[in-house]
Amino acid sequence: MGIKAAYMVPHPPLIVPAVGRGGEKEIGETTAAYERVAQDIARIAPDTIVILSPHSVMYADCFHISPGNGAEGDFSRFGAPQVSFREQYDTDFRKRLTAILEENGFPGGTEGERDRRLDHGTMVPLYFIRNYYGGGKIVRIGLSGLSLTDHYALGTFIRRTAEETGRSTVVVASGDLSHKLQEYGPYGFDPAGPVYDAKIMKAAAEADFGGMLAFDEELLDKAAECGHRSFVIMAGTLDGCEVDAEVLSHQDVTGVGYGLCIFRPGKPNEERRFLKVMTDRIAGQAAEASAYVRLARATIERYVRTRRRLIFPKDIPAELLRDLPQEATKEKAGAFVSVHKNGALRGCIGTIGPTEDCIAEEIIGNAISAVSRDPRFDMVREDELGLLEINVDILGKPEYISGPEELDVRRYGVIVSCGAKRGLLLPDLEGVDTVEDQIRIAMRKGGISPSDNYRLQRFEVVRYR
Repeated sequence: MGIKAAYMVPHPPLIVPAVGRGGEKEIGETTAAYERVAQDIARIAPDTIVILSPHSVMYADCFHISPGNGAEGDFSRFGAPQVSFREQYDTDFRKRLTAILEENGFPGGTEGERDRRLDHGTMVPLYFIRNYYGGGKIVRIGLSGLSLTDHYALGTFIRRTAEETGRSTVVVASGDLSHKLQEYGPYGFDPAGPVYDAKIMKAAAEADFGGMLAFDEELLDKAAECGHRSFVIMAGTLDGCEVDAEVLSHQDVTGVGYGLCIFRPGKPNEERRFLKVMTDRIAGQAAEASAYVRLARATIERYVRTRRRLIFPKDIPAELLRDLPQEATKEKAGAFVSVHKNGALRGCIGTIGPTEDCIAEEIIGNAISAVSRDPRFDMVREDELGLLEINVDILGKPEYISGPEELDVRRYGVIVSCGAKRGLLLPDLEGVDTVEDQIRIAMRKGGISPSDNYRLQRFEVVRYR
C-alpha cells in the first residue's frame, strides 16, 4: 500500500477552542486549513497515521519511536483537561520499522521513554483528525540532534516499512515555523525568522525536498524553528517519486509561523532520490580531490567498514601512490583531518606537530581519529560514508609571536598556551572573522582564562580539498 499522503502542520495549543477560549479566532485561516487536512485524511482512511513530533522524546544521537500498545494524553497543561485522547499504536508497523533500522545499523528504537503521555505536538493534529476520522492506529516518532540527512534517511525507512507491511499510511509532520517573527512574539524578533518562513514555504510549494535538506543550520537556529526536522523526515517518506504539493495557508500573526501543506505522491522519479543525488555529487567531488584527501577518505572507508587501519604503503592503490607528493613520505608535519556531513562538522582531529614517521602516516592516524575518537560525536556509521566531505590541513612549524597584531585570521592559525594547557584554532574558518574571535575560541578550547599569563604562536596551513 505505502504512503498515500503527507502533511506539514503546526501545533499551537491555542488553536484548540477549549485552550484558546476565543484566541483561536486570531488564527482562523490556520484552523480552516487544518480542517482540510483532517478531511483529506478521512477521505484516504489510512490504516496507519505516522506522527512526527518535536515534542515527543528527543535524543541527540538517535530517533525515539514510542513503545507499548498505546498512549493517552490531554490538554490539562494548557488548562483544558477535558480535551483528551486515548490512542492505539500500530505495533506491527513499529516492530517492522525498528527491525529495518537495526538491520541497517541506523540509530533508532523504542528505549528510554519515561513519560508515555501524548505530547501536544501529537495531540494538536489528532484534535482535528479525530473530528473527522476515528480509524487508523498511530506511530509516534520524535526528532533527534542528528543531521538533516539522517532525518531524511529515517523517512525512507518509514516508507519502506509502509510498503513491506502493506499498510495504507499517511505521514503528519508536526512543527511550527520560526518563533521570531514579531517583536511581540514569545521569543521576540530576529531577521532570520521571516527569511526562514519564506524559504520553507517556497520549498514546500515547489516540493523542493533537496532544498529542505540544504538549509543552513545557523539559519534554523537563529529562526528558532521547531518543525524543520519533522518536515525533512516527511520529505524522505516521499523519496523517489513525483510530488503534487498544495500550500493551504501560512500565518504569522502570533509571532510564530504556522504553515500547512498537503503532499501527494505520484509516479516514480529517480531524479528525486535526493540522498542519492547528494552522494553522487560528493562522489564526483571525491574523484577530483587532492591525493591527501583521497588518502584520508580511503583510510576512513576502510576503518569504518572493517575497523582495520590502512597500512602504508602496502594497502594504498597504485594510482593514489603515484599521485602523492614526495613530501608525503619524506617529510614530517602536524596534520588535521576534518569531516563534514551536510555542511555540519562530523569529526575533526589533528596534531600540532608530527607524531608519525611521515605526513602520509600522520594523515592516516588522524583520519581514523576524526571519525572514531572525536569526543563530540559518535563514531561515523557505514551508511554515512557516501555523505562525508573531507578536508586535510598540513600545518607549518609554529612560531611564537609578541601579540595579536601579528595574526591574520585568514592566513594564520593560532595556538594559545599556558603551562600544560594549550588551545589551537585553524585559520580561515567559517564564522571566525576576527583575530579576537580566533584567540577567544582557542583559549576556550584549551581551558585558558583571559587572566592567565598565556603565550601566542602562529602557524600557516596548506589546506587540501
